[in-house]
Amino acid sequence: MTENPELVSIFKALADSSRLKIVGLLAQQPYSVEQLAALLDLKPSTVSHHLARLSEVGLVSARAESYYNVYQLDKGVLEETTRRIFSSEQISAVTADVDLEAYDRKVVNDFTRPDGRLSDIPAQRKKREAILRHVVKAFEPGKRYSEKQVNEILSGFHADTATLRRELVGYKLMEREGDGEDYWRTE
Repeated sequence: MTENPELVSIFKALADSSRLKIVGLLAQQPYSVEQLAALLDLKPSTVSHHLARLSEVGLVSARAESYYNVYQLDKGVLEETTRRIFSSEQISAVTADVDLEAYDRKVVNDFTRPDGRLSDIPAQRKKREAILRHVVKAFEPGKRYSEKQVNEILSGFHADTATLRRELVGYKLMEREGDGEDYWRTE
């Protein structure tokens, strides 16, 4: 899987309930390690470890105040990072190498006999859609077919050509003229 290192590091930093609590507390006001340790009932060294992880990804920054470091949430960084990593392009890029046809292949394999004919037309909507996406590939885009031609092609898949024809139109994989004389595959 193509990874977005920034996205993964942010999620890893936030994938701990104590760190999430620290972020929540720092969203309200700055705190020192000792204050956070007392509020969360953790050891100061544990809080320091969590703060270091949050600092690595830029969510938390520290400033010296007397003898203590006071930590604060960088809300601007949080908002900008969130906006950037959760953009449509970034989220889509995470799935770039996912095989989007795998489900359809599995369903077609499950419902197809060795001779290529369908053993059954699935009742479940998602499976039926997968079968119909498979069947519609038998039709050339841009070419018009008579109902007789459509039935001849569909009979190679299943004897119930009327159901297949109706479902292809119903799922908008094919269109037809109002009188049903011309059918064509949609783009």
